[in-house]
Amino acid sequence: MEIIQLQVQGMTCASCVAHVEKGIKKNDGIDMASVNLATERATVSFDPGQTDIGSIIRSIEDAGYSASVPDEVGEHAEAEERKRHLKSLKRQTILSAALSFPLLVAMFAGLFKIEALMFLHNPLLQLLFAAPVQFYIGARFYRGAWKSLLSLNPGMDMLVALGTSSAFFYSIYNGFIAAESTGLYFEASAIIITLVLLGKYFETRAKGRTSEAIQKLMGLQPKVALIERDGQAVEVPISDIVPGDIVLIRPGDRVPVDGSVLEGATAVDESMITGESMPVEKQPGDPVVSGTVNSYGSIRITAEHVGKDSVLSRIISVVEEAQGSKAPIQKLADRVAAVFVPVVLGIAVVTLLIWWLAFGSVSQGIIAAVAVLVIACPCALGLATPTAIMVGTGIGAQRGILIGNGEILQSAEKITAIVLDKTGTITQGKPRLQEVVPLDGSSPDTLLQVAASLEHGSEHPLARAIVDAAETAGQSLRNVEGFTAVPGRGIRGKIDGIAYTVGTERFMQEAGIPSEAYTLKKVALESSGNTVVVLADTEKPLALIAISDSLKDHSRTGVSMLKALGLDVYMITGDNHRTAAAIGKRVGIDHILSEVLPEGKADKVKELQEQGKVVAMVGDGINDAPALATADTGIAMGEGSDIAIESADITLMRGDLREIAAAIELSRRTMKKIRQNLFWAFFYNSVGIPFAALGLLNPIIAGAAMAFSSVSVVTNALSLRKFRMEFPVEEYEKEESNDVQTNVTGGNDMKITVEGMTCNHCRMSVEKAVRSVAGVNEATVSLEEKLVTAVVEPGAKAAVEQQIREAITEAGYTPV
Repeated sequence: MEIIQLQVQGMTCASCVAHVEKGIKKNDGIDMASVNLATERATVSFDPGQTDIGSIIRSIEDAGYSASVPDEVGEHAEAEERKRHLKSLKRQTILSAALSFPLLVAMFAGLFKIEALMFLHNPLLQLLFAAPVQFYIGARFYRGAWKSLLSLNPGMDMLVALGTSSAFFYSIYNGFIAAESTGLYFEASAIIITLVLLGKYFETRAKGRTSEAIQKLMGLQPKVALIERDGQAVEVPISDIVPGDIVLIRPGDRVPVDGSVLEGATAVDESMITGESMPVEKQPGDPVVSGTVNSYGSIRITAEHVGKDSVLSRIISVVEEAQGSKAPIQKLADRVAAVFVPVVLGIAVVTLLIWWLAFGSVSQGIIAAVAVLVIACPCALGLATPTAIMVGTGIGAQRGILIGNGEILQSAEKITAIVLDKTGTITQGKPRLQEVVPLDGSSPDTLLQVAASLEHGSEHPLARAIVDAAETAGQSLRNVEGFTAVPGRGIRGKIDGIAYTVGTERFMQEAGIPSEAYTLKKVALESSGNTVVVLADTEKPLALIAISDSLKDHSRTGVSMLKALGLDVYMITGDNHRTAAAIGKRVGIDHILSEVLPEGKADKVKELQEQGKVVAMVGDGINDAPALATADTGIAMGEGSDIAIESADITLMRGDLREIAAAIELSRRTMKKIRQNLFWAFFYNSVGIPFAALGLLNPIIAGAAMAFSSVSVVTNALSLRKFRMEFPVEEYEKEESNDVQTNVTGGNDMKITVEGMTCNHCRMSVEKAVRSVAGVNEATVSLEEKLVTAVVEPGAKAAVEQQIREAITEAGYTPV
């Protein structure tokens, strides 16, 4: 299937949307057609073997509208066209209001018997004021009505044209033909057109504000860039950049493409992409993404992903697709809109006949029928859902929350249980070796060297932690023969002819290695939150290796916020239950799914679904993809793998658990706005049409109500822009901070004054240097106080202090 988006011109209401969709679906090979009134775009999925874009465009034209394929070059022109249209609409509204004002004065003069103004009731004078409004300014309604009549798809233009024409020509009959006049209604036709135009002006202006998020994202993309060509710096359009080009980024420049730093050092403000306010330090080899801002240093980068392959372009694409989509809740409104106008036309005819035949009042029948035609507008029905989706997904994008489409937005509201993968979601995903506990009298260094040599061939995060610790200690790795990895269990290999095994206790039991010698020690280590692997030879266990992964900032806060939303929070991990329970306790999670192998995560999600829960799965790794796809809503941390992100319904560009709560709360509030909009759209028509038919509604008041019904819907959707999280975050963060100090580190913090720091770059350099030291769990640097605070592992304070000082010195600063 191929998916395209088409710009559709000429739509004015929900009936138009239904007619365009119906026209598209007449083609063979159409899988899906979704037309959005707010964005004026159609998203079509079709089989190119059965139909083509030209046929789809012709089917839209046959329905009475025009369509075109938007292109990148035309985006700016399209925005300019919208501005010109708004200015033209404003001029027409002002002119229409100026011509209608004397007619309004005449109406009040007749109501209140003001003799001095009764000259305004002259039929010829009123005709001179009303005719330009009806046929020059109101020509747009006649054109739209004629097109809809030819395609047999009547819409709002037909209702307005019929209603105002009835009032206008009935006034001509009464004023110039009838023997006895029963009143002039020129003011009704002119003022109705004025009010409809005024409503359209406010609606168009408000709809422009709903797409501000896309406009802001597009504004992040620079138009030109400096690249190296034949040894010279040349300014070229970014469309000319190809992968492999060397791009020069000056201080203050926006990064035009995705790539890697080739030369130079700087800090990059990535807040517009990730929502993270703190600039990120960049060194040679570090990645940079398009749309971010270079803070202070000049750098050279190698272009890797350009054009539509860049992160920024992918974000824009996701948001555009979401804003052009529909939520399932819109289906009822679509069904009503498809038959709305013919039904209203029928009601208007019946109203006229009843007043004429039953009550003998043709005049009252015409006025009541005009009121029915004018008040019945399906605009609000068509705008109720898409405007709220546009604003909601746009706000999410600005926060770094990418929501796939309207269906996902609606399903996220119903989540009752959320499953958090431990590694990379709750924790940093960067495990560190904490302790090597010998079981056979060998030295810890010797055992670490053996374990690291074996683990060097593994890609598991725990293996990486063991290898990093050995390299930090300056140990050389030994050759391994017969390396074998068993996923979820461990590894085997030979060093100098001796067979070794490294892995879980279950793996040892399967290999016939007794566990009595280490059970109690292992339990103690795991109860402190460590993951413990066993090193053994063919006969006996040799060592326990304790590894732990520090919690992410605000993990405890994020869990508390999810609980505050009424969700059941689960943690899923491959760790044994003791280790998992210790980590769960630190972050406040009571439901622990432990010892779950990668392939078993999706099964656990299914089990929760079978219990009647609506489940969201949050993960960041390749092995989380099946579970993300199985869950009712899959949420991927943007720091994770591309496969996890593409398997997910919602992507968080910043790996912060608090943003999960923000995404769910945003979904709930957006759906609340949609329900409010749909209620008022249905209520307005269901009450307004009977009142108009009973003659209880003046056509002018009906016109005003119709004009502002759609404005109220869009305005209500725009109120979502005030979205803020309403949780006592500060209190939770304080609790989390205290927990880290007392339960995790036991108060093992170290403070060192550092001289030579003068700017934010210095602060980040020192912080990075200190965090790189093995045994340091966390490090914060105060530029104002010239102070480093390092949180170290229990018992490691003395051992790492000198290493911290050396790291600070190597970074170019002086520890005091």
